[in-house]
Amino acid sequence: MTENELMDYQKELEETQRALREVTLMIEQSQGELGKITQRNTAITSHLQQTQKQGTTIEELKMSYDSALDVQQRFFIMRGQLEKLQNDRDHLQKYKTVLERIVDGDVSGNAGNTSASAASAKSQMAGIEMIVSAQEAERQRLSRQMHDGPAQALSNFILQTEIAMRLLDVDPVQAKDELGNLKTSAMGTFQKVRNFIFELRPMMLDDLGLVPTLRKYSDAFKEQSGLEVSVMVTGAECRLEPYLEVMIFRAVQELLGNASRHSQATLIKVQIDLGNEFIRVNVEDNGKGFAPETLQDSTSLGLKLIRERSEMLGGNFEVESAPGSGARISFTVPSKM
Repeated sequence: MTENELMDYQKELEETQRALREVTLMIEQSQGELGKITQRNTAITSHLQQTQKQGTTIEELKMSYDSALDVQQRFFIMRGQLEKLQNDRDHLQKYKTVLERIVDGDVSGNAGNTSASAASAKSQMAGIEMIVSAQEAERQRLSRQMHDGPAQALSNFILQTEIAMRLLDVDPVQAKDELGNLKTSAMGTFQKVRNFIFELRPMMLDDLGLVPTLRKYSDAFKEQSGLEVSVMVTGAECRLEPYLEVMIFRAVQELLGNASRHSQATLIKVQIDLGNEFIRVNVEDNGKGFAPETLQDSTSLGLKLIRERSEMLGGNFEVESAPGSGARISFTVPSKM
């Protein structure tokens, strides 16, 4: 390694150490804020319980529920931010360790293939940053969906229950109608929560493996999106390494979502070839298509992350599309490491 390269890595190490100190300080501050919000949540929950026991109006009761929901939402957001900061700290610590080995190895004269190690370190850090960004985008998406969907619905459930309880002695017929509406709403929200859980981490993936989970997910996706989705599997169906099952499932999940949101497709075909050496996945749609070169300027982290993970595992990633001709996105990964 030349003297200039060594100076560059020493500078990068110093910047990484500074970033690590800043993240550590932010974690301490966030932990303090989370503690305050936790106390606030406890206090407002107690106030809500007192409000329920008192003869308050429906409007006052709804205001109390909305306040409690707002505090709970801030609690979940803050906890998510704290988890992200802790992940950032762990990644920075790993990168700092790699840089220290590079710099110390060169200084001591035992660097060996230091340049290759440095390039590998940069590649790993770029992959880490992409993964963290994708994780944060997914957290924000789920947070919005939970707030706009189940969280708001649960607040309404409590209010509907309170109304029904007060109507029992005054108008039993209307109270029964309110309870019927509540049951219908609860069933719909319960299905939404199940969908969220399935998207986060389907238990089938651990219990039954990749292929049954993808078939189940495609059926649910078809029902929700109204698109025709088919899954064809060739090769011997067997359990894969857990990291491969998760990676492939998340990739197909992302590609189905992209086709539904952007392609204006009516038909999506998922093909999986479980070979002895490589696993190949194709997701093809009959949508409007796009120019593949536009992906270079795209802000979508999903496709970039699939490419990054495929190549890091020793596979590849391909895109075949043209405006008006649909799209076919495929990737391969080794069956075993």
